[in-house]
Parts: sequence; structure tokens; C-alpha cells
Amino acid sequence: MSRLAIFLVMLCTLVSCGGGYRAPVEGRQMKPQSVPYVYAVQRGDTLYSITWRYGLDYRSVAAANGVAAPYTIYPGQQLYLTTKAPGVASRPVPAATPPATATSRVAATGSSTPTAKPIIGTTPKPIAKTASKPAARITAWRWPTSGKVTRGYSSTVHKGIDISGKQGDPIYAVAPGKVVYAGTGIVGYGELLIVKHNDIYLSAYGHNYRLLVDEGEQVKSGQKIAEKGSSGTDTVKLHFEIRKEGKPVDPQKLLP
Repeated sequence: MSRLAIFLVMLCTLVSCGGGYRAPVEGRQMKPQSVPYVYAVQRGDTLYSITWRYGLDYRSVAAANGVAAPYTIYPGQQLYLTTKAPGVASRPVPAATPPATATSRVAATGSSTPTAKPIIGTTPKPIAKTASKPAARITAWRWPTSGKVTRGYSSTVHKGIDISGKQGDPIYAVAPGKVVYAGTGIVGYGELLIVKHNDIYLSAYGHNYRLLVDEGEQVKSGQKIAEKGSSGTDTVKLHFEIRKEGKPVDPQKLLP
């Protein structure tokens, strides 16, 4: 065999070996995102989904932008997420007067966006922890689903745990609370539910096959809220997270 033929065989072998590699879907999509100075609200956003995406406390962001409970926001509204903006001019943050029928989710069409007026001026208020009344106590946590924990918590790259199973396996609320987000607007989580348990704790359930509760709905501990699936990833599993004051914590330190 000639040297050229040997070289071509070796090249083909290397290409065939390397061509089958595929980076994990979750590993590509769930990298921490840098926090922008100003965030323009998009359709489908809620204050909870925005602050979840960037690992912020929804109460602090709401206070810095003059957004009062129930934290209604609108398409095109600009929210300050950080006071650091090198080379970027400050802009006022509009605070809209919500219509009587508004909910915490962004209005579905631009026509329902109310007239906004600046409330903060050209300099944003510092984003700091806000004082709050004592949160309702969670007397007991429960596991969100059955299955094996296939990937554990990491404070740097994996903000929760993955639990294996079959498509359609039931997923349960780990404590009583209110559904504050239901949708696919956060990259890397697929069909996602976020439940607010009190002023301190939020939990999230990602990669679902089907959501069984709606945004704004109150849920009980142990209530079936979704079915396990593979949306936004390449294997059937539940990606589960708990946030304390906006920051991820290891769920296995709270779950029984």
C-alpha cells in the first residue's frame, strides 16, 4: 500500500472516530449567564422567570425597579438587574399602571401594553437585599419524583439534580405553593414549572413531557403537577432545583 493510501485510511479513521461525539444538550444550554445591566421584558416573561435565569432575588429586583406585588411586568419594559454598566448610559425604567385584568405574566400582545412613565430617573437604585416579613415555614419537603439521581448538584455548572425515569412518570410539588412560571422561555430547561413556596424558597421542575397546572395556580405538597419527559434535553429525566433568596442550593440537603 502506498504512503498516500495509508495516510487516507488514517485520516478517515480519525474523522469517523471524532464524528460521533456530541456534547450533552444540557451542558451546552445551562451555562451560567452574565447578568445584563438592563433587561428588556419579552412576551412570556415573568419577574420570576427573569430573576431565575440570572440567579437573582425577585424581591430585590422588584424593589429596585419600583414593581409592587403581584409583580406585573409588560413587553418592552426595561428592568435594572445590576448597577454596573461600563460604557453604557443609564436609562429610566418605565413602570406601567396595570389594567384591572392584568396578571403577573407579560401581556400577550403589544396592544395591551399600557403607557409607561419613568419612575427612577437616570440613576438606578442599588440592588440590595430587601427586608421582608417572616416567610411561611415549610414544615416538610418531599421528593418530586421517583427514580435514581443521575447527576448531582454543583455550585458552578449544575444548579440542581437530575432524576431518571420513564416518559410520563408523575412529578409532584415538593411543598405547598403557587405556580409563578409555566412555559419554555428559559433555555436549557424545556417545559418548565417554577413554584413559589414562600418569600424565601422557589423550586423548579424542568424537561417535562406535560404540564398539569397553570401559572397562578395554588398547589399542595404532593400534588401531581407534571409528567416526566425529555423536552429541552436528550434523555428522559427531571431536572430539579431549589433556590433560596434567588441563589441555588443543593436540593439533597433539604429533601428527606
